[in-house]
Amino acid sequence: MTANVPLIVRVLASSVSVANRAGKIVRDVMSKGELGIVEKGKDDYQTEADRSAQRCIVASLAAQYPKVNIIGEEDQPDNETGLFATLHPQPGTWKVIDGDIASDLIISDADKEILGLDCPIHLQGVKEEDIVVWVDPLDGTSEYTQGFLEHVTVLIGISVNEKPVAGVIHQPYYKTMLGGEKIIGRTIWGLQEVGVGGFTPAPPPDSLIITTTRSHSNPLVEKALQVMNAAQVLRVGGAGYKVLQLLEGKASIYVFASSGCKKWDTCAPEAVLTAAGGKLTDILGDFYKYGGGESKPNKTGVLAAVNGELHNYALKRIPQELKDALANK
Repeated sequence: MTANVPLIVRVLASSVSVANRAGKIVRDVMSKGELGIVEKGKDDYQTEADRSAQRCIVASLAAQYPKVNIIGEEDQPDNETGLFATLHPQPGTWKVIDGDIASDLIISDADKEILGLDCPIHLQGVKEEDIVVWVDPLDGTSEYTQGFLEHVTVLIGISVNEKPVAGVIHQPYYKTMLGGEKIIGRTIWGLQEVGVGGFTPAPPPDSLIITTTRSHSNPLVEKALQVMNAAQVLRVGGAGYKVLQLLEGKASIYVFASSGCKKWDTCAPEAVLTAAGGKLTDILGDFYKYGGGESKPNKTGVLAAVNGELHNYALKRIPQELKDALANK
């Protein structure tokens, strides 16, 4: 009986299943060739895949956990784009704006492997009202529209008491062979004090390799990269994909000295990275808070590493004047 499974474990298990469905939606929209691109702001785009995947994720989780506060990137309704939902009138209660959500978008399954996990003692008594779920239905929208599909992820982060305790990173376009059959899509999850699933984290590379933004650079970003003395800098899209670079042993540190990221970009990656022994903070070394009342932008950038030692190295390399410049912007 799933009723006997602690709530956090159930929410994570549901999030894995719904992320898989959202990934299929992302692929289906691309295969139809009608992306429905809308420019929300400068270098900030939204597609039909963003909208439909969020419909699926939010509606599915809200149906099962009505008192959980769900915050998605595409929450705000817009007369031109017809975005679908907003929190109304209380957090966790969703009102459909442009009609009923199709039944095939409502996922009630829960990953059975995750349902069997042992829940950390301090999370066993968590109630729905204590949880905030941060959703990025398509992280790397710019890359999605430009054909850099391996950079695209679906992110679902689960926070309790303002801290990310569990998360899901789904890669819709990851391809591998299993028993002679091509498998498309991969879902990686993490749970505090339990670990990660969906793959086995790799050790960091022998040389210092940095991962950073592909398309949102500026002088502060470049200065922070220069002081690292890295052997190589990988420029890729999406916060989720950058953290995967760390987990897969392709990079050691993720540096982004800018305010471009939002809470839905980093909640799930931070949860998964932390569960794997890594660390994610802002450029000042402070942790972000993921409570429902927090501001959405991560104004002081992102600094992440595969372990505390490398994170500390990177933090010490960043000049105080650079930190001050970012903090005062």
